Amino acid sequence: MVTLWNGEQFRTTALSPHAVITLPDRATLWRLCRSPSLTFGDEYTAGRIQVDGDLVEFCRTIEQAWAALPTKPISRRPRPNTVARSRDNVYHHYDLGNDFYRLWLDQELAYTCAYFRTPDASLEQAQRDKFDLVCRKLRLTPGQTVVEAGCGWGGLALHMARNYGVRVKAYNISREQVAFARQRAAAEGLDRQVEFVEADWRMIEGRFDAFVSVGMLEHVGPENYRELGHVIQRSLNSDGLGLIHTIGRNSSQPVDAWTERRIFPGSFVPTLAEMMEIFEAGSFSVLDVENLRLHYARTVEHWLDRFDRHVATIRDMFGERFVRMWRLYLAASIATFEAGTMQLFQVVFSNSRNNQIPRTREHLYQLESRL
Repeated sequence: MVTLWNGEQFRTTALSPHAVITLPDRATLWRLCRSPSLTFGDEYTAGRIQVDGDLVEFCRTIEQAWAALPTKPISRRPRPNTVARSRDNVYHHYDLGNDFYRLWLDQELAYTCAYFRTPDASLEQAQRDKFDLVCRKLRLTPGQTVVEAGCGWGGLALHMARNYGVRVKAYNISREQVAFARQRAAAEGLDRQVEFVEADWRMIEGRFDAFVSVGMLEHVGPENYRELGHVIQRSLNSDGLGLIHTIGRNSSQPVDAWTERRIFPGSFVPTLAEMMEIFEAGSFSVLDVENLRLHYARTVEHWLDRFDRHVATIRDMFGERFVRMWRLYLAASIATFEAGTMQLFQVVFSNSRNNQIPRTREHLYQLESRL
């Protein structure tokens, strides 16, 4: 239901509404018509548009209606992801402070889709199970070397070293995340086994038995996909395996204006066809594709629940405007994954001449593969 500034109300359905949206004035209505995503996000964040009711249910309703539209307004192009601009884009989102992310992520500070082997698994268990799923797909064995592009706070790199006996070189351009990861590695006695490098993925050096990237491709930009393929090609041994874990789409379109400007500057969410630019440039063969879309919806439900439990602390840290912006971002994320607007792809690939590959997928479900 929509309530206008003069008290008039309009129902959008004959059913009982999940929420009531109140518009403050005629100018806001016109801006919504011209640029719905950017206007709604900014006006809601500022508190000028009110949503009375369940925000997640409201976002689900909007996302389902949006997905049914035959044509959609086109957002502006994302900011380019040059080396310098990529660092600025990452600072905007990831360097808000480790204390903030500790409030609502799991103990490993994994800020990517978890893997729920059972519906009632805790977020901590589901993130560990995601790490193990990645390691099994890469068929890691003790003594191997791994390069990770975009390592976050280091959870996966440390997990690979600790539980699979591999040596890891992990690249990241977030200064706060790299400093935190190095401290963790030293505290666990893994600093000789895991090296965290504060550098862009384009600076990767050396050759490795495995390449992995979890949650970085969204920040690379399609104009750089072929270069990424060349970087992986020069970094991966002839019989090595690679894995890219990324948010994806079924059809090509830009990230909505509000998300790209306010949450993830420079972001781009690819289709599988667009990802093939990476693999074709590196002369790789795709071995396996899995879609974990509903796992991501469940992951963000956990994040939002924890965010809400610490909302008073977050409000003290950043203010009410920030709280409203991030609640909208998390609630809308749940809706997009449930509606199928967003996907979550894990793609495994290898050199096209590599014949040392499994004939079945049984290894993915053999949980005894750890040390």
